[in-house]
Amino acid sequence: MVETREIKSFIHSHYFSDGLRIAFGGVLPSLLLAQFGMLNAGIIISLGALTTSIADGPGPLIHKKNGMLFCILFMFITALVTGFINENRFLILACISFFCFSYSMLNVYGSRASAIGTAATLIMILTIDRRFTASENVIYSLQLLIGGLWYFILSLSIWQIRPYRMAQQTLGICIDEVAAYLEIKAGFYNTRKDYDETYRKLIAQQVTVHEQQDNVREILFKTRQIIKESTKASRRILMVFVDVVDLFEQTMATDYDYQKIRADFGSTTAIRQIQKLILKIARELKNLGYYITSNAHPVPLYNFQPDLEELKAAIDKIESETGNTFVLKKILVSIRNIVGRIHKMYNYYNPKQGIAEGPNVDISKFVSHQDYDISLLRDNLTLNSSTFRHALRVTIVMLIGYTIAGFISIGHHSYWILLTILVILKPGFSLTKQRNYQRVIGTFAGGIIGALIVLYVKDETVRFIILLIFMIAAYSFQRLNYIISVLFMTPYILIMFSFIGLGNLSVAQERIMDTFIGAIIAFIASYFVFPSWEQFQMKGHMKKVLVANYDYLILAAQRLKGTEVNETDYKLARKEVFVSSANLGAAFQRMLSEPKNKQRHVKEMHSFVVFNHILSSYIATLINSLQQSESRLVNTGDMKLLKKSLYRLAETVKKLEDGSFSLNEYELNIPENLLPPAHETPDTRLITEQLAFVKNVVKDIQKVTAKIIEE
Repeated sequence: MVETREIKSFIHSHYFSDGLRIAFGGVLPSLLLAQFGMLNAGIIISLGALTTSIADGPGPLIHKKNGMLFCILFMFITALVTGFINENRFLILACISFFCFSYSMLNVYGSRASAIGTAATLIMILTIDRRFTASENVIYSLQLLIGGLWYFILSLSIWQIRPYRMAQQTLGICIDEVAAYLEIKAGFYNTRKDYDETYRKLIAQQVTVHEQQDNVREILFKTRQIIKESTKASRRILMVFVDVVDLFEQTMATDYDYQKIRADFGSTTAIRQIQKLILKIARELKNLGYYITSNAHPVPLYNFQPDLEELKAAIDKIESETGNTFVLKKILVSIRNIVGRIHKMYNYYNPKQGIAEGPNVDISKFVSHQDYDISLLRDNLTLNSSTFRHALRVTIVMLIGYTIAGFISIGHHSYWILLTILVILKPGFSLTKQRNYQRVIGTFAGGIIGALIVLYVKDETVRFIILLIFMIAAYSFQRLNYIISVLFMTPYILIMFSFIGLGNLSVAQERIMDTFIGAIIAFIASYFVFPSWEQFQMKGHMKKVLVANYDYLILAAQRLKGTEVNETDYKLARKEVFVSSANLGAAFQRMLSEPKNKQRHVKEMHSFVVFNHILSSYIATLINSLQQSESRLVNTGDMKLLKKSLYRLAETVKKLEDGSFSLNEYELNIPENLLPPAHETPDTRLITEQLAFVKNVVKDIQKVTAKIIEE
């Protein structure tokens, strides 16, 4: 049943929708024009459509529109210019240099601009070896333009027909990733699981959760139909997402000293029941995500009440024996809150239940706003910029690849070497390394599959059906799993060549060999040509995450004093912690993929990443406890603990400071309504305990940071 659901979820996902749309947009022009004896024109129009699809990534409608239109414009200009000069070797070298550098520099404007640059560079590569008359070149460029406009109209038409579908699909995937985060976190309550390994997986998954949350934010908060139109569908999607983000914070707010919990309660049934309950919650979330992705009415899997009562009984039993169960009771309360929030999300789909208006926050502050000022490009024209170094690397390596292709290419498709370099060469070494082996393995396996199909499947109808299946699969997996995408793309290209009279083993051999050549060139270049190593980026990520946690802790200080915190400010601070923590974790994972001699302070950096995650979780737990606490009185000792933590964080940031960050100074004056010692309650004891945890973790962060900055 689980495997069946996973298959259905994929079929209902935007990945599969993208695959269907791209395949349909790419095949139809060739199929129609072939009926009139114009297959070559159809293939060029299809190429224009497929290339335009590169800029049609997930996101709000206005971004998709602008991205595709600019992509079509740059494609047309690039094809026209390259076609007019491709017989002059020196002009072609100048053309490669100019276009590769210029389009690679578009990376400074974000991922969609980067995709536009990739698409335009792809057209340049495919046009280099063509020989045109002036009129043929204009016709070729116009055919690409027509293909791009055809895909543009197709994509926007589908969006208009189903305006909420992308939001539903992206939201469903986001919920699945939060569920996966919970599954990993359940491992802390399993004494047989390695504590450090669980933390490593948790941090990696936090990066994925953040990426998916950011995708949903972009679509929800920048789509007019969802924000401006007050329909049940739009409010439902928005409210579920808000609750998913809050639920994710609650999962962080259940972070405690797990090693102590294991030591104190590892042999009890309570800890096993906690793990079992968290895993059931994760399955319930996956169930909700499945129904949202499928655009169906959600039906809950479980009734959690018996499990909650069973856990409470187990905790009561421990209390009667030892009397020390306060932390277990807090975990039980947090689990109840999470279960209640899931129940709330299911109720949004109950026709008898009303749906409230959207959240009372300024949502425009929660989405990133890309700056397209020319000054951003100008400021990055320096060797200190990783984008500038990447643009130089791409330009140099493309020139080398073009020269080598002219001498040692074994066939008539030497552009495959340049295509391989284009898709493999990434700004960072680790990404280039990963894409390298994915491309090589996928091409080799796909080449064998494609060759076997071309050799043994003689029926053209059957071959065409296989081509369609492979084409849909290739484009469905291109943003999900690159190695599978290449595995399907290689045979689909070989089958396509068989329809134009190039169906033999030499084409498969040529593609595999050219891919190997391009991969070797790209890999060597990523090491020696203006390399970009993560060790030089880590301090920047460390500073950002410390400043984010400092601001987050100040909100806890305000709540401790009884000051009301603006909901928008609180959620923005929380988002900044999530974003900076995810960026730090992702950078550390990339550094681990780099050569050993290029890694610095690996052990200390791992400790810093883990301590940072623990600190963020403790602060979230602290804020959660302050919200639930009945007392508004402040303990002098608590204020001292808080001051020490903020002071240590500030000192640590100053050691990393380069003038690009500023701390939000907050005066922690001791209020008059101090809590007398006699009024101490379990709630206040827990808050004091959590503040002590925060202080200790901040102290650990300060120590490990001092070791990292020592050279």
